[in-house]
Amino acid sequence: MNLDHLQVLIIGGNSGIGSATVRTLSDAGAQLTVAARHGDGLPCAHQAFEATDPDGSLELPESLDALVYFPGTIRLKPFHRLKPEDFAHDMEVNFFAAVRVIQQALPSLKRSASGDASITLFSSVAASVGMPFHASIGSAKAAVEGLVRSLAAELSPGIRINAIAPSLTDTPLASQFLSSEAAREAAANRHPLNRIGDPDQIAELVAFLISRSSSFITGQVLGVDGGLSAVHKF
Repeated sequence: MNLDHLQVLIIGGNSGIGSATVRTLSDAGAQLTVAARHGDGLPCAHQAFEATDPDGSLELPESLDALVYFPGTIRLKPFHRLKPEDFAHDMEVNFFAAVRVIQQALPSLKRSASGDASITLFSSVAASVGMPFHASIGSAKAAVEGLVRSLAAELSPGIRINAIAPSLTDTPLASQFLSSEAAREAAANRHPLNRIGDPDQIAELVAFLISRSSSFITGQVLGVDGGLSAVHKF
């Protein structure tokens, strides 16, 4: 996919799906800036940024074609053990910080040279499928999905916004659930396609969503979950 000259701001991007996306977009010719805690090993411009800092500010170009927000959490606990601060933390990382970033980037996105600016956020299969121990993260990601649909209506036609909702993906964030071959096999077998997610495949979807090829797509939550949200495995 050709993304030549596309000005893209990535929030996060040091590992997992974010790192795979940086590689994919860079190889496709996008002009990337990664705003993250550190820039170790990044093949593009970097600026130090902590998404959960309410006073954190971004150095933004005059014109921006795409914004991709990666910071997220996986907190699995029985509901009776979840404290209000657990819910607050998951909402802060997944939702409130994304809101602040979008508000900062909005003026630059409105001046997109491509005329087809886009925002890509991340939800989770847990926002649409009831799963035990997912009350906190499921709630936070459901808020993200509500934001996507509301902003799709408000920002059209100049700015598109969509979300990707993965299931368990082979990343450092999910490593605690994939710590042995038995655990990996059990996780894979819960999906109709009998495997867990691949960060590189999700990165390809990000590339599609910020490209002109997806210019008729907005307000969507795209499940990349091995069929988990749509197919019952008997």
